[in-house]
Amino acid sequence: MVVQVVMVHGIRTSATMWRAQVAHLRDRGVGAIAVDLPGHGSRMSEEFSVDGAFATIDAAVRDAATRGPVILVGHSMGGLLSIEYAGAEERPPLAAFIAASCTAIPRGPGLAAYRFLARRFDALPDRGMWLTDRVLDLTLPGDTRADFGAGGYAFDTQDVALRSLSVLDLLSALARIEVPLWFVNGQFDQLRVNERLFTRVAPHAELIVVPRTSHLVTAMRPRVFNAVLDLAIATVEQTW
Repeated sequence: MVVQVVMVHGIRTSATMWRAQVAHLRDRGVGAIAVDLPGHGSRMSEEFSVDGAFATIDAAVRDAATRGPVILVGHSMGGLLSIEYAGAEERPPLAAFIAASCTAIPRGPGLAAYRFLARRFDALPDRGMWLTDRVLDLTLPGDTRADFGAGGYAFDTQDVALRSLSVLDLLSALARIEVPLWFVNGQFDQLRVNERLFTRVAPHAELIVVPRTSHLVTAMRPRVFNAVLDLAIATVEQTW
């Protein structure tokens, strides 16, 4: 059986953010599935809910598990949701887990401030796309720049999704995860705020911090992230 990788995108973006990883995995002969969460990408017209997101992740994981051991990979919001999913009391069929840019607890003053800033940004002319495009042009390499927003941006879903994340019990979930686990953060990632707490709660996890990299580690340093995928695949292949 061949290792399968299921990838879950972050807030506002879509499955297209994983194109560099999908291409790398398929070149290796590894199964690669990138999902769209409700309210994002090809499902932009749907209403976002945590339950709907979990159902999407679970369907992709269980389908992939019929073909081989599954590595779950989540970025940002997708990583937070995937932590809760991977650490469910009824263990899902996972062989390993990579949590990227998501070592933060989404509640309290931090979440409130993030939602406030997101709403202010969304109120700008063109919903702030002129600034978003400028930042992405300056920070992302040419081979991933177009991929990040190719599925569109889920502006109308953003606040609903952020508010929904407060129900997650990430620390309890982390304590239940027994499969190989990697936290991957950019050096300048704003969601590193609880990094030490997360590694303390999940002491078997490995922490990888990518130098000179922002929150968008998968797109900003695609070759580095692909190397982490290769590490996870090798780990699963040795133990499965």
